[in-house]
Amino acid sequence: MEGQLNRENGVYEDISDMHNEECLILNNERDGCLPSDFIASHHVHLLVRRGEVRFSDGKQDHRAAKGDLVIWQMSNSVGKVEYSDDFECDFLVVAPQFLVHFNPEMVWAARGYVFIRLNPAFHLDEDGRKLVEEDFRLFRQRQSQEGGNPFRRELLGRVLQMFLYDLWHIYSDGVDSMEATDNAAQLFFRFLTLVQADVVAERSVAHYADRLYITPKYLSQVCRSVTGLSAMQWIEYYASFELVSRLDDGSRTLADIADEMDFSSIQFFSRYVKKIIGMAPSDYRRSKGL
Repeated sequence: MEGQLNRENGVYEDISDMHNEECLILNNERDGCLPSDFIASHHVHLLVRRGEVRFSDGKQDHRAAKGDLVIWQMSNSVGKVEYSDDFECDFLVVAPQFLVHFNPEMVWAARGYVFIRLNPAFHLDEDGRKLVEEDFRLFRQRQSQEGGNPFRRELLGRVLQMFLYDLWHIYSDGVDSMEATDNAAQLFFRFLTLVQADVVAERSVAHYADRLYITPKYLSQVCRSVTGLSAMQWIEYYASFELVSRLDDGSRTLADIADEMDFSSIQFFSRYVKKIIGMAPSDYRRSKGL
């Protein structure tokens, strides 16, 4: 389905143009592309309208049909994707940095991440389906404002935040059950709670292992068994949220941020920021016009 896209407004000449978008709501029949076209570049959220899709997450095979919500996180291994001939879906693709920038809440984001990793295909009840459909409608409304609103990106970000809150509400019963019945999940979520509280000043696995009365090696084993990511990767994920929120605040100097986050020197702070977000703090601020 590569090539020219069936869009009346002619915004996209080719699917490669769509990969440059940070947040985009699509329909496979209308737009001439498939959700799996975006697995390598975006997080993909698809609501099945008709037919079915089958895929593997590397551990087991999944099937989704009408009324099911499927989420392919970029950190997951998604393969063997097959669509029925009558398949139709609406799907939202979100670039990872856009998600990080507009993520409204870290603990529930992590809980949702774990639940989705274990349940990438999820059947929606009527209330859940209505929530997702309304969020997708809002995405379409804001997406259609091509160049006419200087705050279009921020508005799309706010719609993304509403969508995430709705998702976490939909998943809440499943997350509660997972926390109550899975010992590894319980330990992992205790770790996340500590990271959220301490990450501004504490970014070592040893610190959190000590708080949990376990070894750093065992903590990383638990994190990998539950999520596929190490304890340090989760610490850095939370640290990136704190770093970006502070760097986006132009009233703070880089020295202020380094001091707030207990870095021993501005040089060490700069190296850490470059490692976590891919560019030096001064370059990041220049890219944001700060």
